[in-house]
Order: sequence, then structure tokens, then C-alpha cells
Amino acid sequence: MDIIPAIDLLDGVCVRLHQGDYDQVTRFSDDPVAQALRWQQQGATRLHLVDLDGAKRGEPVNDRAVRSITSALDIPVQLGGGVRSLKRAEDLLACGLDRVILGTVAIEQPDLVSELAARHPGRIVVGIDAKDGRVATRGWIEQSDVLATDLARRFSSVGIAAIITTDIATDGTLAGPNIDALRSMAHASDVPVIASGGIGCMADLLALLALEPLGVCGVIVGRALYDGQIDLTEAIQAIGDGRLQDPLIGSSELA
Repeated sequence: MDIIPAIDLLDGVCVRLHQGDYDQVTRFSDDPVAQALRWQQQGATRLHLVDLDGAKRGEPVNDRAVRSITSALDIPVQLGGGVRSLKRAEDLLACGLDRVILGTVAIEQPDLVSELAARHPGRIVVGIDAKDGRVATRGWIEQSDVLATDLARRFSSVGIAAIITTDIATDGTLAGPNIDALRSMAHASDVPVIASGGIGCMADLLALLALEPLGVCGVIVGRALYDGQIDLTEAIQAIGDGRLQDPLIGSSELA
């Protein structure tokens, strides 16, 4: 299972929101490139970027930072937030991103998702952000009546690379992932699922291993890394082979 560190960009700096609330912002770093390089040096094999300005306003405020990050890193970088047109998606792919994540347009323009998936195989991801099982859009400001599992089923057959599912109620809280919701999404999806939201400690990551046979192939981690609750290198080593490594007692299998 891949451990994917997240950098959320707001006005060009690294922040985290509490449950998607733009009024509850914690600023972590003024240098997103240095932060991205730090995650790469600690063993990350992929980086997750969120353009919070783009998600809220639909405007490309952070493109300079995005280009600087993709130029500096050797690992693939994916981005979501405000990608609401074919041109915008293709401009981002052309500036060095490995994947773009489509959220709001999956609800508002589903045909665009299918078109982009056909034009760029393996490079389009659908982001499904949900609260109480229903999809939220436009930076989580608007709530739809669409069930997250129904949306997952809809896009499983159009050639997308993966689905990233975020549980809004737990995002940024460090309270643990919504395992039941993740299980439901994994059952609904025929493409790999990447979990996001609520990871607060190593035990939370290990709990997700039970969902790997269902298709949960990765997990995005943000605040827990910045707060020091999780060490990225240690997490990658532990989750990579399903074992907790301890130099004094050796390794122990997960139950």
C-alpha cells in the first residue's frame, strides 16, 4: 500500500484545513518546494497536491508553485482542486504532473471525465469527497444528493486510473479513517481506491491493510506527518511489507 504525503496549497504556501473549513487554516511551511523535496528524501514514491484556491474559486492561483515542485522532484506528482475543464486538465498534465484529479466535474460534467480518461489513459483520477455518504463539491462548500458509492460505480468502467475518496468529517482531525465508508467505496469501485482523511497515527495506517485485498491501494497522509504523529520513512517501511519493524524485537506479523 502506497503512503502518499500531501501538500495543500493556499496562496502559494503549505497549509492544512480542519474538515475542509477555510476558516480553520494551519500554516505549515512557506516553501512548498522544500517540503516536497523533504517528503521525497524520506522515501515517498508519489506526492499529492491540493490547490485549495482552485478548489474554492476555480482559478489557477498556485501554478507557479506546482511547476516548481514538479521540476524539482523525481517522483510522480498528482494534483486536484479546481480542475474543471479539458484545457485546464491538459495544461496541468503538460506542466509535469503525472495525474490530475477531477472532483466537481465528476458531478457536473461526467462526460468530461470519460473524455479525459480516453485521451490520457492512466493519468486521470476521480476525487470523491463525501460527508455522511454524499458527495460534496466546489472545495466542499456545496453538498450534493449523489451517493459516493453510486459515483464510484459510474466511473469504474471509463478508464480512470484510480478513485481518491476523502471522508470530510474526519479530514484534518487525526481521529482515524472511516473504515466502513472506505469498505463501501472499495466494494463499489472496480478501479483502485486511495484513502484520504483522518489518519492520525501508525495504527490507523495498519488498520487499512485489511482493506488492501478489496482494492484500497494507497493512503494520503497530511496533518499527521506535519505534526510528527507519523514518521514517513517508518510508515513506508511498515506498510510496504505489512510488518512493524523493531530493531530490538525484530518484526511481528499483523493479525
